[in-house]
Amino acid sequence: MEIENILTLLGGLALFLFGMHRMSIGLSEAAGDRMKSILEKLTSNRFLGILVGAGITAVIQSSSATTVMVVGFVNSGLMTLQQAVWIIMGANIGTTVTGQLITLNAGEFAPIFAILGVVMTTFISIKKVNSYGEVLAGFGILFIGMNMMSSAMIPLRESEVFIQMITSITHPFIAVLVGALFTALIQSSSASVGILQALAKSGLIQLNQSIYIIFGQNIGTCITAVLASLNANRNAKRTTIIHLAFNLIGTILFMIFIQFFPFVDWMQKISSQPAAQIANTHTIFNIVTTMLLLPWGTHLSHLAEKILPVTDKEREENEGFVPLTFVDIDNIGNVPIAIASLKREVIQMLELSRYNIKKSIESVYENHENYYNKIINREKQINQLNMEMAKYMSKVSILNMSQSESDICNALYKCFSDIERIGDHAMNIVDHSHTRDEKIKKEKYVKEELIVLKDLLEKEYQILLSESLNDTAYFEMTSNEEQIDMFTVQYRQNQIDRLTEGKVDAQDCVIYSQIMTDVERVSDHMMNIIEECRSVQISLNEE
Repeated sequence: MEIENILTLLGGLALFLFGMHRMSIGLSEAAGDRMKSILEKLTSNRFLGILVGAGITAVIQSSSATTVMVVGFVNSGLMTLQQAVWIIMGANIGTTVTGQLITLNAGEFAPIFAILGVVMTTFISIKKVNSYGEVLAGFGILFIGMNMMSSAMIPLRESEVFIQMITSITHPFIAVLVGALFTALIQSSSASVGILQALAKSGLIQLNQSIYIIFGQNIGTCITAVLASLNANRNAKRTTIIHLAFNLIGTILFMIFIQFFPFVDWMQKISSQPAAQIANTHTIFNIVTTMLLLPWGTHLSHLAEKILPVTDKEREENEGFVPLTFVDIDNIGNVPIAIASLKREVIQMLELSRYNIKKSIESVYENHENYYNKIINREKQINQLNMEMAKYMSKVSILNMSQSESDICNALYKCFSDIERIGDHAMNIVDHSHTRDEKIKKEKYVKEELIVLKDLLEKEYQILLSESLNDTAYFEMTSNEEQIDMFTVQYRQNQIDRLTEGKVDAQDCVIYSQIMTDVERVSDHMMNIIEECRSVQISLNEE
């Protein structure tokens, strides 16, 4: 094979991958908002979930992109592990569309698609048209690259070295490994199947040689999701285990099946074209595997939980703790996913502060030394999350968003600041109880009063985390906040009266007054949060 052919092959591969990338970006911009909405709302039903996963992956031509997006959703709590199972199954079916398109000789019209796409992108200033132009240009470039690869491989039919290398891959497990490694390297099963089809169209490989490589390609495509989950939470990592288990189980079942049935002969009878045979095998592998595993989807999620369980130590450390999560800004539906991510982070931060407020108040009248360290750890998490959100917002701010979307992002960012201050007040309260002797804790009236305030603050948290922050919720929050103001004034006076009666000393009185101030401030910050949400007409926990 001459250097010219090698360069043509590499150039074709570059165009193929670049075309797929441009298609994905164009479709993300043109339809990303709807895709994100569909993913969130239509995944409770397994059949709808599979159809959604297949449809979106067929459109964006990348099961890796869909799976990475699902990992992000699971990581941020937007999707449950069970819902992710169905999307992953569908994604494996949807990714076979590229191979089927290649068999239709769409490459003959590739230059037309590329030219039309470039015109729409370059000479028209309408954003929506530009996005569809990206799709068409990417589609055309993809097939131009495919044709270049096929042409570059034709001389390999005369290469004894290459023929010897290809024909030497006879052991099924080696073939599976070759397919998995190559697909993991380029991080696209659609691209690796396309390359395999180019080899087949050039007469360099037959279906009986390539079938195990196809199985391996389905395993190798999991690497992108694995990489995406490295810094994610345990549930997100379980999502990648499900993806990997799906393809491993499918591969094992098919490797057993073709030992007893003439599967290769069946594929060759369906179509005489080598490229079509590979595409059909890839499609049938994923459809049949989905059908076989569909009744066992719940068991797949349980298997992932068993493989990656939560230890007793982690369960103890994470009591009341919600892990930090971030959704990749480059995912489909950039602005909607960024907003959904910010809302989930606000909820997580609220949960952290909710735990700290509850335990800090209890620490004033209860003898629980372990409260202090747990509260400190969560306060560190709150501060870290607040800093990370500042970095995240700097990335979100460069996205092309409407005024309404910008207002929502700004309102959510202000919520982070209020929650961070709530965390500071929780630390103030626990510091008072931690550094003071037991005298204040022995006063039963103190406990009764603090329980009243604790319950009122808990009610405010429940309002903020409800599915609707409507007028009723706002008036309920306002009434609650007024009660807290009234009670803190009354309880300060009660403590002064107890000082007069000699039940507490002056320092106890000062500390109690400071605690009342902290409780008041916490309630004020929660009022700020609901007002920010109402100003942009959103709820934090809306479906």
